Amino acid sequence: MSHTVLVVEDEPNIVLSLQFIMRQAGFTVRVVSDGDQALRAIEDYVPDLVLLDIMLPKRDGFAVCEAIRANPACHKVKIIMLSAKSRDADRNKALELGADEFVTKPFSTRNLGELVNRMFLTGAPASPPPRT
Repeated sequence: MSHTVLVVEDEPNIVLSLQFIMRQAGFTVRVVSDGDQALRAIEDYVPDLVLLDIMLPKRDGFAVCEAIRANPACHKVKIIMLSAKSRDADRNKALELGADEFVTKPFSTRNLGELVNRMFLTGAPASPPPRT
């Protein structure tokens, strides 16, 4: 059975890259482009993983992460926050709100794919991929 990934990203080029990576890894991919759509999509079907941008229209990724973690139906959902922001404060906030990982853009597509595979193989967060 394939894992389901919800990509929450408003930049079309990044969406294409993330879709490609996740499909190559064997995941079923769903895509939304804003925070409100993300929460509606999760109400319809709880994914195994959310790749979540911080800077989104309507509701930012921090608020979406917090809402996911507050939802008992989502207790097993893994969250990887993606951001062009590289400040420690943003990383710390994401992790405090319940993100499993924080990956800074730009990121290596290969390393992100490996990170996701390690998360599902071990069931635990792995070290974030290095920036390239």
